[in-house]
Amino acid sequence: MSGLEIHRGNAPLIVAFPHTGTEIPPDIEARLIDPWRARKDCDWWIDQLYSFVRDLGVTTIRATMSRTVIDVNRDPSGASLYPGQATTELCPTTTFDGEPLYRHGWVPDETEISHRRTLWFDPYHAALAAEIARLKADHGKVVLYDAHSIRSHVPRLFDGELPQFNIGTNNDTTCDPALSEAVKSVCEQSGFSHVLNGRFKGGWTTRHYGQPLIGVHAIQMELACRGYMDEPSIVDFSNWPTPFEAERADALQTQLSHIIAASLAFARN
Repeated sequence: MSGLEIHRGNAPLIVAFPHTGTEIPPDIEARLIDPWRARKDCDWWIDQLYSFVRDLGVTTIRATMSRTVIDVNRDPSGASLYPGQATTELCPTTTFDGEPLYRHGWVPDETEISHRRTLWFDPYHAALAAEIARLKADHGKVVLYDAHSIRSHVPRLFDGELPQFNIGTNNDTTCDPALSEAVKSVCEQSGFSHVLNGRFKGGWTTRHYGQPLIGVHAIQMELACRGYMDEPSIVDFSNWPTPFEAERADALQTQLSHIIAASLAFARN
């Protein structure tokens, strides 16, 4: 299991998929309470939703390892990205709903966390940094678009129903405001609900790589799953994940194509 898939393009845009992976090594899976639970919080079908970007010359980087093994969008130091709010760790021990992931006595210790970081976290970010450097050398400016999704209702993480589009720029520090405004403008005209720097302001990837003063502009897009798949009112192993629904996704993909186009136009300006 390499833990990494890369498709290289020549346009000044990278779309990253840190949370679509479902691979779990057998020795880790044997220590989990429930393998289904360990994959429950995957960003289901997001790479399929954005499959059109490759035809535009966009580079994509995808982590194939489950976020339960290691979350490549968390601060490797272990510091919380959202102090005072519920979240999950670099090597999560609970689901988004607060359910324990590991059998008693099998939670990964610091030595194992460090080992997992070496095996999967570090290669993912080495690849991401290399692609940013390659495209920046060619274009002078590059956009990193971090693609995510989550269920519309997760009471432990946020109140009520999540907007369809959740744009994160860590309060306008990770990209030029012209980029976030261009993306926000598409969302405003889409007819879908949206928010800029609401509950999700951008994870470690966005915050670490976003350096607009040197031409690296990072933005996170967290989508509510309801835009492209059915969301049962009560999620369990018998009904989750539901299939990707191409017909339902069509309207959302149209808006995403406009968002990607706006991001490319900004990078090429």
